[in-house]
Amino acid sequence: MSSLVSTLDIQKIRDQFPVLDQEVNGKPLIYFDNAASSQTVKSVVDSLTQFYERDHANIHRGIHTLAERSTKAFEETRERVHKFINSEEVDEIIFTKGTTESINLVAHSWARKFLNEGDEILISQLEHHSNIVPWQLAAEQTGAVIKVIPINRKGEILVDEYKKLLNSKTKLIAVNYVSNSLGTINPIKELIKAAQEIGATTLIDAAQAAPHVKIDVQELNCDFLALSSHKMYGPTGVGVLYGRRDILEAMPPYQGGGEMIKDVSFSGTTYNDIPYKFEAGTPSIGDVIAFKYAMDFIDDIGHENIQVYEHELLVYANSKLEDIEGFIPVGTATEKASVISFLLKNVHPYDLGQLLDVRGIAVRTGHHCTQPLMDFLEIDGTVRASFAVYNTKEEIDVFCDALESIVKKFS
Repeated sequence: MSSLVSTLDIQKIRDQFPVLDQEVNGKPLIYFDNAASSQTVKSVVDSLTQFYERDHANIHRGIHTLAERSTKAFEETRERVHKFINSEEVDEIIFTKGTTESINLVAHSWARKFLNEGDEILISQLEHHSNIVPWQLAAEQTGAVIKVIPINRKGEILVDEYKKLLNSKTKLIAVNYVSNSLGTINPIKELIKAAQEIGATTLIDAAQAAPHVKIDVQELNCDFLALSSHKMYGPTGVGVLYGRRDILEAMPPYQGGGEMIKDVSFSGTTYNDIPYKFEAGTPSIGDVIAFKYAMDFIDDIGHENIQVYEHELLVYANSKLEDIEGFIPVGTATEKASVISFLLKNVHPYDLGQLLDVRGIAVRTGHHCTQPLMDFLEIDGTVRASFAVYNTKEEIDVFCDALESIVKKFS
């Protein structure tokens, strides 16, 4: 990939994000916190305005014009997600509040039905808390046991050690596609294939992968996959759970209420078909509708073009940062997305984050909801700069100049 050169018109892309055209603390905003939440493309904002000004109505329940318009637009987004990740059927797409709720849905519904005492759940050392805590809760309630897939100091899963953990008791493997803390791109196909050979179910946390890597669930052959709109230039409060039809149909509902039922009486209830069985209550309708335009934005640029350009930014930033005195990279996997975690000698990450903010530069500091990973690395946290397709080498230059200035003050 490093031999390819991007030909994207980055200024044209930046023009679709008015939020970038502002000053913070008297300096032009440089937004390097994309792994937490990317900025929202203007077509998404326009869609939200359109919905609330002209089309606001509840879905699936009304026959009037506004209800029919909003229902049609809502289901068009489901169709769009189906095509975006290449699921076999559109009904395998369930809308949630985000990746966290998607994982909790599986941990609550699938796990509590299919896990038994002594069964084993495998999660990696790289996981976000949202792919750890739900399984701890499920294990407590079912008697299942959690096993941790080890990694090396570079932040890479030890695949041979992973395969040694697999056995007849292994029922679920839940791993991320891309690490939010380190940017590691995991060998997800190999992990899934090995799990399937022993009959284990697989769940992929694709929150960090979706804006950077082309996802094809049929090619991956995973059982579940979760992602979030707000990592993909879309609105907050919208997530997706993909699941195979046969598995979803075998799972009990996650929540009870409207929409997830066919018939209700005091003597009993008949549940709705998938995906509606898992979509109780009124969803965030306008945000789901707007999510479609975020996927359009990504597809219009093309995942390959995005990967090439973001890799250019990653290589460029690493080449500049390694010359800064006291720079300590954290997470040096061979396969990485556009995330750089690091420390500066003698400067606390929180202090560094605040000093960068004074210069209009937004980064993330702390443990990034991966405390077990930080414990393994024997650090309290890092500074994380994460790049999106609208970032530039010029912004990286300003960032590196700021770091050099800070280093001089602390030396």
